[in-house]
Amino acid sequence: MEIFVGSDYRGFERKTELLGFLVTKNYSVTDEGPYEYNEGDNFNDAAIKVAKSVRENPGSFGILICGSGHGMTIQANRFKGIRAALCDSVDAVASARKSDDANILCLSSDRVDSEKAKEIVTTFLETNFETLERRVRRINRLDEREDYD
Repeated sequence: MEIFVGSDYRGFERKTELLGFLVTKNYSVTDEGPYEYNEGDNFNDAAIKVAKSVRENPGSFGILICGSGHGMTIQANRFKGIRAALCDSVDAVASARKSDDANILCLSSDRVDSEKAKEIVTTFLETNFETLERRVRRINRLDEREDYD
């Protein structure tokens, strides 16, 4: 399983911690940036990179971290085929995977500490989508838009 990870400056420290954690768990991980702390950078850049990478690599997952998690979530969900979920608990991320087949996890570096982030990420990666007909039907409707990127 390929995992693409990105952040802005407010999520940079948490991203760095999670990259190390994922490597110790033997996941294939790609750092989509930023590669150094740059106060005031744009959350959009990493969110766009991760969303495109997940979309172009079926079966892969993404993890995005910024201060609130909101900007990353909004940006990532602009892409067809992306289902980004902002989660701050194990229960929330389990539901996002089981019910909505979330393929990008967004985290708030302000509200989620390092240990909690590791628990949430582990649950995200280990929880399978429950392929009930109604859930598949609803997910398929998510990409019914008039325009795409």
